[in-house]
Amino acid sequence: MIATILGDAGLGKTTLACAFPKPIIIRAEDGLQSVPGDLMPDALPVIESTADLWDQLKMIISEEHDYQTLIIDSVTALERLFERHVVDTDKNKPLSINQALGGYGAGPKGVGILHQRVRKAAGILNAKKNMNIVFIGHATTETIELPDHDPYTRYSMRLGKHSMAPYSDDSDLVGFMKLRTFVKGEKDEMKKAISDGSRVLVCYATAANISKNRYGITQDLPVNLGENPLARFINNNERG
Repeated sequence: MIATILGDAGLGKTTLACAFPKPIIIRAEDGLQSVPGDLMPDALPVIESTADLWDQLKMIISEEHDYQTLIIDSVTALERLFERHVVDTDKNKPLSINQALGGYGAGPKGVGILHQRVRKAAGILNAKKNMNIVFIGHATTETIELPDHDPYTRYSMRLGKHSMAPYSDDSDLVGFMKLRTFVKGEKDEMKKAISDGSRVLVCYATAANISKNRYGITQDLPVNLGENPLARFINNNERG
């Protein structure tokens, strides 16, 4: 499985990813503090540059190991890393990513190419080493304007438009993690959203957020600490 898990901070996206079989994590940010000890994965050093990222990916691809899942935490942090790389390596010394590579959108496109390179490496691991891949992303909101519909807001990934496709279009599953929320209040009162703290994973197409799957999932999946709601769909074959 190649999956993308997104949601707001603090919901347990990394903990869910760590419930995949035999994980190792590449960290563009350090999100392991809240992961329970029995789920704590082997973790590579936090990357400081794109060179660190490519070195870690090459190591996992080329060396013999028994890991069955690669977690990348997070693609949102990779976006910041890639933007800095594009700006810092532009000989014209741009002041921002929008001015990089001559402007006119070339800078964000350059960032998107680096994300595509990450997805290509993930595809190699999935195909040649039989590994599951879990990309973690932070959520934001965006306004959707369609020619046949009134504008509406939905949850999306906090990435530039040129950076989204490798993790949305090219994933087997995109899951949006959220709190199970209930609305309380009388008809003429200001209604309040309340939650009991439980989480669900939305993996099917809905207007409220980006999500999808190739496994026929049509309902919210409860997310319980230490359990993987995707267990029956993932590849956990032992390798010799």
